[in-house]
Amino acid sequence: MKDFFKYLFASMLGFFLSLVVIFIIVFVIVVGAISSLDDNKTISVDNNSVLFLNLDQPITERTPKNPFGNLPIVGSDEKNGIGLNDLLRSIKRAKTDDNIKCIYLNVSSPNAGYATMREVRNALIDFKKSHKKIISYSEVYTQSAYYLASVADKIYLNPEGALEFKGFSSELTFFKGTLEKVGVEMQVIRVGNYKSAVEPFVLDKMSDYNRKQVTAYVGGLYNTFLSDIAKSRDIKKDTLYNIADQYRIRQPQDALNFKMVDGLKYKDQILEELKGISGRTKSENIRSVDINDYAKNNTTTSDSKNKIAVIYANGEISGGEGNDNQIGSERISRAIRKARLDDDIKAIVIRVNSPGGSALASDVIWREVVLAKKEKPVIASFGDVAASGGYYIGCAADSIFVQPNTITGSIGVFGLIPNFQNLMTNKLGITFDGVKTGQYADIMATNRPMTEGERFIIQNELNRIYSGFVSRVADGRKKSKAYIDSIGGGHVWIGTDAVQIGLADRIGSFNDAINAAARKAKIKDFKVLEYPDVIDPLKSFMDEGTDKIKTYYTKQELGDNYMLYQQMKKVIASSGIQARMPFQAAIK
Repeated sequence: MKDFFKYLFASMLGFFLSLVVIFIIVFVIVVGAISSLDDNKTISVDNNSVLFLNLDQPITERTPKNPFGNLPIVGSDEKNGIGLNDLLRSIKRAKTDDNIKCIYLNVSSPNAGYATMREVRNALIDFKKSHKKIISYSEVYTQSAYYLASVADKIYLNPEGALEFKGFSSELTFFKGTLEKVGVEMQVIRVGNYKSAVEPFVLDKMSDYNRKQVTAYVGGLYNTFLSDIAKSRDIKKDTLYNIADQYRIRQPQDALNFKMVDGLKYKDQILEELKGISGRTKSENIRSVDINDYAKNNTTTSDSKNKIAVIYANGEISGGEGNDNQIGSERISRAIRKARLDDDIKAIVIRVNSPGGSALASDVIWREVVLAKKEKPVIASFGDVAASGGYYIGCAADSIFVQPNTITGSIGVFGLIPNFQNLMTNKLGITFDGVKTGQYADIMATNRPMTEGERFIIQNELNRIYSGFVSRVADGRKKSKAYIDSIGGGHVWIGTDAVQIGLADRIGSFNDAINAAARKAKIKDFKVLEYPDVIDPLKSFMDEGTDKIKTYYTKQELGDNYMLYQQMKKVIASSGIQARMPFQAAIK
């Protein structure tokens, strides 16, 4: 009888827990469906409205769909953000929207790369041709925030706020000492002296080759940064350089004295100014519309049969399906193939924002680009970074557009094979033994060091893949293999240099690339179709929910050290030959 009640209560508990789980799933589905319907609603914009442009949110390639973002669910609390595609369309539409009187720019610490920010800057500069005002206000401007704010007609800073203006720095993290302490040896095989992605695991500081290239591209990024601000603020570039070099902006009044800002004001004063610009009296409230809501009104006006396909290739490159933030060779190849076989699609633009990844997956995508190019024009537009495998998948395009501060190139390959023998045997007391039918049956085993014969085999394979990489680029860019090899070797370039040495064709925006595709296809009126389809949020939540929860709690525990954990995890998880640029060369 005792066992009977025990099993009875256990069964009841299991039943009620199942009901709870089912209730949560149904709740998520219903709320997600309601949120999706809400996302599809158009927004009414009142006369004399101020467009509130919040640029502190994540700016991704495409606006993500996350109906669960506001729900109290662990792992889904990230900000949705806004896509560059919708952001650019919205600013362009606001330029001719009679209901929009001005833009109020709010930015303190933008979540985007410098090439993406330059796209936004240029869109705002074009908006100003309408003679509508842009007002920027913040309590704190980071350097990247000021880069965006510098296009405004008026830049205001809180009287007790701060403006950061100190120059650029790039810091790499090295793990050699940590690996030695735990008894792990990273066995490196690479092609290219500049292929520095392996250095954090075998050195304790930058090699001379890497220091040379990092100095060059950080300097190039900084030159674009200063040049753009100098033009917008009508301050000499040398003056800006000296202000940063001597750290002259130490308090808000310094920013005003050096004409970096137009006034020191509080928020209420800014609101009064916006009332005046938008034609509201002091007793009336400001009519405003948020950029995320305004973007919901973006629609395609053309009913032309002619179409241009934009293929978004965003994130690290791997085999399989991938997702909206990871390039899966199957998913992207399928999208390119679909666009190639559609007779109504007259041209293709492949939008690349990737540091690279699997060499094999990159080649799979490259093949589809080559096939598409035989049927219709293919134009590549590079975002913040299109390096190594990211460059590989775009090199066959008819033309390549970059921003001056795009990071690209890094033509090279490498392999990392960890040797855990010392950790396992000497630290943990674990030993291994076994049998094999051939001397190379356990090649690339991680419980012992590589033999000279194994290293020879793997090095030859890397040489073959690198030679193929160079050949692909040489064919696509119509250059000799010897020339591509001379600028390859893993060397990272910025956009302006890439154009100069022939790795890219033009400095131009995302929209410039689309318009170039239309011209090459000889069409004037066209619709833009975006591929691949954005992954269904519910499916993504169900498929990746466990991983998101793990990530959430790991971030909570590690804080700022989460990035270091991710770098180590990527190396251990990477399989096959990698075509990837240096890890996390963050610009500060």
